[in-house]
Amino acid sequence: MTQQQSIRRRGSAAGALAAVVGLLAIALATTQPAAAANTEAGPAVPFGSHQVPYVAGTLKPSGSQSVVDQQVVTTYKAWKAAFVKHNCGNGWYEVISPDADHPYVAEAQGYGMVVTALMAGADADAKKIFDGLVKYTLAHPSVNNAALLAAEQDSSCKSVDGSDSATDGDLDVAYGLLLADKQWGSAGTYNYKDLAVKHIAAIKKSEVNATTHLMLLGDWSGSGESHHWITRSSDWLIDHFRAFRTATGDSAWDTIRTAHQSLITSQQSKYAAATGLLADFVVNTNGTPKPAPGKVLEGSHDGDFSWNACRDPWRIATDAVTSGDAASLASARKLNGWIKSKAGGDPNKIVTGYHLNGSAIESGRDMAFTASFAVAALTDPGSQAWLDALWGKLAATPVDPKLYYGASVQLQSMIVASGNYWVP
Repeated sequence: MTQQQSIRRRGSAAGALAAVVGLLAIALATTQPAAAANTEAGPAVPFGSHQVPYVAGTLKPSGSQSVVDQQVVTTYKAWKAAFVKHNCGNGWYEVISPDADHPYVAEAQGYGMVVTALMAGADADAKKIFDGLVKYTLAHPSVNNAALLAAEQDSSCKSVDGSDSATDGDLDVAYGLLLADKQWGSAGTYNYKDLAVKHIAAIKKSEVNATTHLMLLGDWSGSGESHHWITRSSDWLIDHFRAFRTATGDSAWDTIRTAHQSLITSQQSKYAAATGLLADFVVNTNGTPKPAPGKVLEGSHDGDFSWNACRDPWRIATDAVTSGDAASLASARKLNGWIKSKAGGDPNKIVTGYHLNGSAIESGRDMAFTASFAVAALTDPGSQAWLDALWGKLAATPVDPKLYYGASVQLQSMIVASGNYWVP
């Protein structure tokens, strides 16, 4: 295996007409006259301003902050050139995913929105691209809930494979909209805040298990569907849940957040005490949650630390350094301590997948695995040399235009590790 295949095959549902009607309603409710746009004001938190510090004790790569920031900008420019496209007309921007199952996947659009909002200030076109991504997402509603994004589009930008949703994409779309509201306000072409709140409400309704408060795989895995009691660890985005609570005032997001943090802690303790590794998928969430026993959605390694869970060190540690939460900090440090020892301090020894006991699945190398651990390294005061080794590897690794997934994890890990991430 040389690259993750981005998700999914789910059941589809009827309701395309309802989705279109819902889309029109959303567009009418949230689109303002172009004349109202505030195109003169710059971003409130420009990249490199470091206005939102991480918690005390967080490491940062050694050397000049301006040099570190420029290394991120260099990677961003290469990522943008390779993957941010204007292929389909209609004023749309899209993030292309040549190594995924389809040319355009929801995960990629979510990444694009978060990245573009965070890089505003370093990219004069950030708002234009962001609005093009918003227009694209609005034009591709899920058939099951029109306030969510259809998971996959073909080379003509037409939704395919059921036109239902994928949770990870929706979480980042909502988060990106919240970032945009803070960066540019919501009085322009799109009311970002209103769109975000609607998207968050739709996630809660259609992508959260009402019994366990854990994320579902998509709006297709509702009650009675065979995957209803399965959750994917790369969807456990703790900092996003905090932002959703702040934006909506809905205390349900506190319940959702703590349910996921408890699951992370218990899975690490019960199934990976020596490593802290999490499985791609956890099953039996209505009873005793455990790593998938084999293929439940994607492949034979669904119960291993593989092409989904590889993002977990980045995601968990991001919450640790931005919130200071003790549970997130402990979970991130477990992961960091294990991988530093496993690799002997050499990032080149990180491979593409591990069993939860720490034994390697295969011997490949990919930024999707390596980069994520750089964020975990931020959490350990004794890991400066390890962080610097990881940072050097990330900064020196050029973006491969054929590998959208690894490049996207690389860039976003660099944004966090450089101190340029913040929670709206």
